[in-house]
Amino acid sequence: MTDISTILIIDHSVETLDLIGGALRAQYRVLTANSAEVGLLLAGKQPKPHLIVLSENMPDIGAGNLLTLLRENPASSETPILLLTEHDSELDCQHALQLGLMDFISKPIKPAALLARVRLQIDITQLLAENKLVQQTTIRALAHLAELSDPETSNHILRTSGYVRHLANSLLQHPRFIKFLTRPIIDAIAQSAALHDIGKIAISDNILLKSGKLMPEEWGVMKTHALLGSQAISKAMRGIKPPVPLLVLAKEIAHWHHEKWDGSGYPDGLVGDAIPISARLMALADVFDALINARVYKPAMTNAEAREIIIAGRGKHFDPDMVDAFIEHFDDFVAIAKKYQDIS
Repeated sequence: MTDISTILIIDHSVETLDLIGGALRAQYRVLTANSAEVGLLLAGKQPKPHLIVLSENMPDIGAGNLLTLLRENPASSETPILLLTEHDSELDCQHALQLGLMDFISKPIKPAALLARVRLQIDITQLLAENKLVQQTTIRALAHLAELSDPETSNHILRTSGYVRHLANSLLQHPRFIKFLTRPIIDAIAQSAALHDIGKIAISDNILLKSGKLMPEEWGVMKTHALLGSQAISKAMRGIKPPVPLLVLAKEIAHWHHEKWDGSGYPDGLVGDAIPISARLMALADVFDALINARVYKPAMTNAEAREIIIAGRGKHFDPDMVDAFIEHFDDFVAIAKKYQDIS
């Protein structure tokens, strides 16, 4: 690597900070914090750390609580974290891993072993970032193919991906979703959301670009885009083992993002929790964006009007808990819409 990576060490013990810092400073830029307050501050400042070494020895707040705060802060939500644990640790390891903890290192600390683990995580993080960039580029290229004939803009993809990510993050600790929604899953859902309408490639321009209301037979053709998109992604997955989670989620979203909570959606009329969580997130995001933006067949609604329609769809079109989270964070969704608004 040409750039020197930054490592943030958070530990209540000054002696431990000196020990770890001494082991790492020869190869890395080291920041230290002996309190949760300073650790949270440094975790979000520029240059942002490439890795955080967090000690379980945090009596002012507890390592588990600090880990949660680091993950809830957008500035540090994706920073890899190594946890220094005590021999008789009482930390909920499963919950820590669910929050995105990368690895555990047991005390007493062996500087050579610590340096090797840190080096490994830095290298892994760099590879993952490169792979993620390739995935994002490929997905956006595929999504843009659909846009060649679809009147919706690439900003629709950016907005809906942003809504999905924010909505999922707001449900991260919700009892109904906590077992499924992890940081990596949320990231994959947000990326794969770009392919939700990939099936529209197969729909005639006469239908996609029609300015008036679709006739029943035209609407029947339009609805096939969900299944066609799912089938296209399924074919792309053939022979890939194990299945790529991002593509599995993309297939779910493409297939079922027009299903409704009460079973009145399409293509399969799924009801309630039978609809995959990824598709339920996408359904709300897609409808909200469609309401507040002009289409060839309708003018744009105001944010307030769209909000009332989403509320009216609670328990009918949308998962009730997702609607509640949407309303609670409504200003954030409006901000996302503004950030990626269409420019005419």
